[in-house]
Amino acid sequence: MCGLFGYYSSHPVEDSAVLQSRLLAAQRALHHRGQDDRGLETFTVKRGTNISSGSLSLGHTRLSIIDLSPGGHQPMHSVDGRYAIVFNGEIYNYRELRTELKSSGYAFRTDSDTEVLLAAWACWGVSGLRRLTGMFAFAVYDRQDESLTLVRDAFGIKPLFYSLDDTSLSFASEVPALLKLLPSTPALDLQQAYDYLVYGRYDDQARTFYKGVAHLLPGHWLRIELKTLHASAPERWWWPSIEERTDLSFEDAAAQLREMFLNSIRLHLRSDVPLGAALSGGVDSSAVVCAMRHLEPELPIHTFTYVARGSAVDEERWADIVNQHVGAIAHKVVVEPHELNKDLDAMICTQAEPFGTTSIYAQYRVFKLAKECGITVILDGQGADESLGGYEGYPSQILREFLGHNQIFEAMRFASNWSERFGRSKKTLLKPLLASFLSDQAKSQLKQIRSLNKSPPWIRKNFLGSADRYVQSIKLPNFESKRYLADTLRHELTTMRVRRLLRYVDRNSMAFSIESRVPFLTIDLVEFLLSLPTRYLVSSAAETKSVFRAAMRGIVPDDILDRRDKIGFDTPQHSWLQAQWKSIEPTLRDLTEDPLINFEQAKRVIEKGLESGDHVPEMWRIINYRAWLKNFA
Repeated sequence: MCGLFGYYSSHPVEDSAVLQSRLLAAQRALHHRGQDDRGLETFTVKRGTNISSGSLSLGHTRLSIIDLSPGGHQPMHSVDGRYAIVFNGEIYNYRELRTELKSSGYAFRTDSDTEVLLAAWACWGVSGLRRLTGMFAFAVYDRQDESLTLVRDAFGIKPLFYSLDDTSLSFASEVPALLKLLPSTPALDLQQAYDYLVYGRYDDQARTFYKGVAHLLPGHWLRIELKTLHASAPERWWWPSIEERTDLSFEDAAAQLREMFLNSIRLHLRSDVPLGAALSGGVDSSAVVCAMRHLEPELPIHTFTYVARGSAVDEERWADIVNQHVGAIAHKVVVEPHELNKDLDAMICTQAEPFGTTSIYAQYRVFKLAKECGITVILDGQGADESLGGYEGYPSQILREFLGHNQIFEAMRFASNWSERFGRSKKTLLKPLLASFLSDQAKSQLKQIRSLNKSPPWIRKNFLGSADRYVQSIKLPNFESKRYLADTLRHELTTMRVRRLLRYVDRNSMAFSIESRVPFLTIDLVEFLLSLPTRYLVSSAAETKSVFRAAMRGIVPDDILDRRDKIGFDTPQHSWLQAQWKSIEPTLRDLTEDPLINFEQAKRVIEKGLESGDHVPEMWRIINYRAWLKNFA
């Protein structure tokens, strides 16, 4: 795993000493992403035969995972000299692609997946991205047409940020490194800050908390003509179909899923360095660990588990079942409330932008422990819930499908089964079910009205009074079919929830120079799951991940597969904040004037919530935002 960055200026006379200082600062900011090697090259971009148009610099920091030799050094150049690439990620099927490309006449000088990616780009261009099984963000410079192309993997497992104006282009794996390339720190993006504070929205669009700095969205590519600094609009190179298959029985689907999942694990085990797994004790992470043992009977398996002893979210006993089943070398993290306060600033700097809950602190500590144990690669279960119909089974979407087919009795039976399985009243289904029948326009209008009538008391009124555009920023997905579950899962995988989860895991893992791999998130596997009938994912008995549980029988212990709850690396957020508020509050109070938050009003909301247990997500967003702003300012 690596860090990449680059800078192009259309002014060839720019002060070289200043530019070099910025480039080296960006490289240092990415050192944690790759401590094994670093590279930096500058290219002169030609407008004509003897006319310079500017200079392009490409930089890299390398964490060696595959081919530990110097042959993996970047920037890497194609054999014919046309292309140069900087790449962050892993191409797990590089051996298969290498064989295919050799048969087409391509020669290879190294054993690295970077060289295979470069040859694949030279051979197939954008159309070849669909052939890649892996995670990636890369920039490729084409000397022939003086263009630079930025590419990000289908799910956004690896990050890529950029800033483009009339005279320059900057890009990097992380925002802090990108900021080092800019002449000054950008202004706060008030729209993004407002969306985060009021609605809890972030990482679901191209904008960031910094004005003029954007994500390249997952599954997109962007081409810039360097001679003119003209950029095409980012284009989507992957969008999954949700057309339903009718040619597979449940048993056949489970058998095919078992084979595909084991093959994904097999590819994700390719590594020339020690690896382990994050284990919560839930179905997903347990399946990853058990599949590792199924495929590699002699492999030493190190597992890393967050333990919340004495809490309702403690999963230690489930993790113990899996560890015993596979004979794992188990490592556990037990976190005390005061440790969150001690690590808060470091974690916020690691994430670089505000985030949703303290649950990622558990993940942060898991990766820290893995680093201390000498592990470089960790397999993780992210993306399983969103592709398999997990969590609580998305009941309103399934009821909507039943009702759309006039299956009233089936809908009633499902609601009853869901209520019993999750210990929830059937009445809790009514509101989301009714909402699902509203048009997207009606939903958006209702949310805007509710926002206008119930703007938080801690948002500065003078800010709101002159900025209706901030309130009206809500956009909802436009579902394209009556396969409501599959459409929702596609939205979760490509637009909403998974983006956030992947951001957390990337920043937390790379903070400790660890590569996190997510075997549930491959194009082939996700497309297969989204094509299955709804009842295969969530059964009429309200069993979530039904086909996957069936696929894993005989590999994963039945006690795990029969679990009904969903916890993950969750944390007792309310009690943590309650224990630490007195030490956190003074540091937040001492900030300079905040354009959005009246802190005295916010403090009242927080203290009331700490006492009652209400508004915990809102409390955390205020605390997290103010703590981040302290570093931002």
